[in-house]
Amino acid sequence: MKNGLLWFCRISVGLLFIFSGLIKANDPLGFSYKLEEYFEVFHITFLNSLALGFAILLCAMEMILGFALLIGARAKQVAWGLLLIIIFFAFLTFYSAFFKVVQTCGCFGDAIPLTPWQSFSKDLVLLLLIVVLFKNKESLTPVFSPKTNERLLVIAIVFSIGFGLFTYNFLPVVDFLPYKVGANIPNEMMIPPGAMPDEFELTYNLKNKKTGAAKTMTDKEYLKTGIWKDNNWEVVGTPESRLVKKGFSPKIADLTLEDAQRNDYTKELLSNPFYSLVIVAYDLKKTDGPAINRLNALATNLTQNFNMRTILLTSASPADAAAFAKQYHLVSEIFYADGVPLKSMVRSNPGVMLLKNGTIINKWHYHTVPDYDHLVKKHLQQQ
Repeated sequence: MKNGLLWFCRISVGLLFIFSGLIKANDPLGFSYKLEEYFEVFHITFLNSLALGFAILLCAMEMILGFALLIGARAKQVAWGLLLIIIFFAFLTFYSAFFKVVQTCGCFGDAIPLTPWQSFSKDLVLLLLIVVLFKNKESLTPVFSPKTNERLLVIAIVFSIGFGLFTYNFLPVVDFLPYKVGANIPNEMMIPPGAMPDEFELTYNLKNKKTGAAKTMTDKEYLKTGIWKDNNWEVVGTPESRLVKKGFSPKIADLTLEDAQRNDYTKELLSNPFYSLVIVAYDLKKTDGPAINRLNALATNLTQNFNMRTILLTSASPADAAAFAKQYHLVSEIFYADGVPLKSMVRSNPGVMLLKNGTIINKWHYHTVPDYDHLVKKHLQQQ
């Protein structure tokens, strides 16, 4: 009975840690953005420059600990590692949930979004299972010989770190974001007819002018009781709004494309029936310079030979973008959007998307953008 429980805990925790680490390592840049949110909450933003390194190492650690647990390698160290990391994660998810500071924990990346309370509940269950393993760490026997276990552990370490480095440099293997290849951006922004909107509840703070008595009531109670007809009662301060029921949310809800004068070009740019090359560089200060030079040469050839519209999307200020365009002699038009959707478009700075009628035909990390001849042969000669 005890042995069966131990193996249940061992397999459950091991597989969950491997899955969690693998999902996040599929998109380490996205996980680093989540870490930066936590750094901001705890006022340690000086660590932002290390967020990507932390992201890759944390994902690797989860996979390594999970795999080591399954094969029974270095049982005592693994048990301690699992206990410390789950206590750390449980603290973060509880803090996020209780103080409502980070609304999605990023435990399973963008593949399985969880609310902070869901994440904390998951961590509590894991903590229970890990405590069982920790108390019985002497019984976590190796599956293979010590020599084989060590070799397998080395392979796991190389794979875990290597996978994170690979996806960072060549985009996620599986894209869980709304801007995946084949997605039609205008369709992802639409709210279907009859869709239920978010339902909010207002809370009023009331004070009686004569007696000084105070009371609090919701907007429904406020109307139902008819207290609003009584001139002796007045609303004090601003009513507090609370989300009661989540309505329909489009996959893309925060995308607006503007020019330097803040004119909205979203519809025009996303309804172009011809190919558009979109260079996404959300932060021009961190944008890879040599990559911009290569992309600018590609944009020049496409503009001259195919009259293709080429666009640079950024969240930088118009002044910074103008200086950047002058520095690199950009031929592309420049449009502006919030940094959040730009980070989701391509996990690369710069990244490239090929659009047609608002549909993402393909997208690339700047390391893998095809050369002019390959792009023309694959896409433009088929027009």
